[in-house]
Order: sequence, then structure tokens, then C-alpha cells
Amino acid sequence: MRDPSLLAVPFFVLFIVLELVALKVLDDGERDGPNAPLMGYAGKDSRASLSMGLGSVVINGGARAAALLGYTVLYAVTPLRLDPHGWWTWVVALLLVDLLWYSYHRSSHRIRVLWAMHQAHHSSVHFNYTTALRQKWNPWGELLFWVPLPLLGIPPWMIFFVFSLNLVYQFWVHTETIPKLWRPIELVFNTPSHHRVHHASDAEYLDRNYGGILIVWDRLFGTFREEQQRPRYGLTHPVTTFNPFRLQYAEFAQMVREVRAARRWRDRLGYVFAPPGWSPES
Repeated sequence: MRDPSLLAVPFFVLFIVLELVALKVLDDGERDGPNAPLMGYAGKDSRASLSMGLGSVVINGGARAAALLGYTVLYAVTPLRLDPHGWWTWVVALLLVDLLWYSYHRSSHRIRVLWAMHQAHHSSVHFNYTTALRQKWNPWGELLFWVPLPLLGIPPWMIFFVFSLNLVYQFWVHTETIPKLWRPIELVFNTPSHHRVHHASDAEYLDRNYGGILIVWDRLFGTFREEQQRPRYGLTHPVTTFNPFRLQYAEFAQMVREVRAARRWRDRLGYVFAPPGWSPES
């Protein structure tokens, strides 16, 4: 097996360089309003993102190996089979993986324990191609969402190959340097404009635009929001560290503290499975 996301690394580096050049040509400096300069890069922030990307290669690689074994067992027991040599199988796999990505992504913003896994990707106040590499070290939630795929007869190797294609696509949408595109493209596909909204901490943009390759899922299920003004990026409660381990696990630690302090099982379950920010009084 060849992982498209690993094969794409040289192109990731190339796009980071091109983005740096573009930012120099367009403008630089910090933003202080919707018409101010683009955020660009900050050394400590980008180093944190890159270190988290490197860590995810090792950790997520091990998790995928374990999931591959589990998917193989499920694939062996199902009577369904989709022919990997048929072009239509690839179309079905691409659509199903993208729909399940939307489902997982939306759930990870609405269920606290999944958010604890995902929030590291949103922790930067910058939005550039190194932010795309600021990946989580806790892939277990999304791997559970792929369980229906081997049961539907999609070969396990194809699931991971198609999912890697989905992730490679999502790399290019992490930039401020690309404006809105031709209207038909914006209607169907996830674009930098749509994904800027997703990474925003502005109240009007929160929990929107979950799509991976296609934005049509958001349009169908009522989670789409058009970019109207330049967003402010990061978490609603900004982090004050560039330590990758704290960025990855501080939310888990906070969740555990709240669960231990709770007196009722209802509250303990709420701190784990309710939306982020939930409290017994909310």
C-alpha cells in the first residue's frame, strides 16, 4: 500500500513555500479588522503545527494499522462485495467516505469527548498551510465512523486510500491567499472560503461548513454559512501555549477534572457527551 497523504508531502512543502511568497507579495502583518492585512505565519505557531503533523504520522499510522485489522475481519464476515476494479466502486467509496467524514466532523464539534480529540486542529489563530498539518493524535473517533464501509463490501485498503485522498484534498483549503472561486465550484466543493468559515471563532461562523471534499452535505443538512467577512481564527477560549502535548491533551485533562468533580452520573455523562461548553446549569 502507498499512502497518498505521504506521497503528497513534497507538494505540501511546495505549497507552503508558494504561500509564503504570495503573502509577501499581497501583504503581511497582523490583522485588526475585516480589511486589515492577512494573518500570515508566526514561527512558534508554525513549528507547533509541523511538530503535530509529524507526531500524527507516527500515532495515526499505528492506529490505522490496528483499524485495518479490524476492518479486515468485518470485511471477511459480510456477504457484500464491491468490485475495486469498477470505476463506479471508486465513486461510491469517495461519496461514502466524504459523507461519513461530514458526519464525524459534525459530531466532533458537538460531542465533548470527540471535540477533545479534534480541537487541537482548531487551536491556531493563524490560517495557513502549516495549520492544515496541525493534526490530532487521537484518531479513534473517526476510525469508528468508517466501520460501516467494510460491512458494505468496500475493501479495507480502498477505505484508507480514499480517505487519504480526502485528506490530501483538504490541505489546499487552509489558506487566506485564495479568494472565492467560480460560483459553480463554490456551490459544490469545499473551498478556502468555506473552510475559513469553519476555522473561525466568530459567533456567526461557529459550527459551520464541515464538508471534506464536497460542501453539498452542509447545504443539504443546514450547516452551511457563506463567508461574509474575514474571520478571526482559533478557539473561542484561546490557548496560550505552543506545546504540542498540551495542545493535544489539555482538553482531555480538563474534561477528566470536571467529571471527577461532578456529583451526579447525569453530570458526569454530560461533561463527556454533551456539546463543548456544557455545564449542569446550561
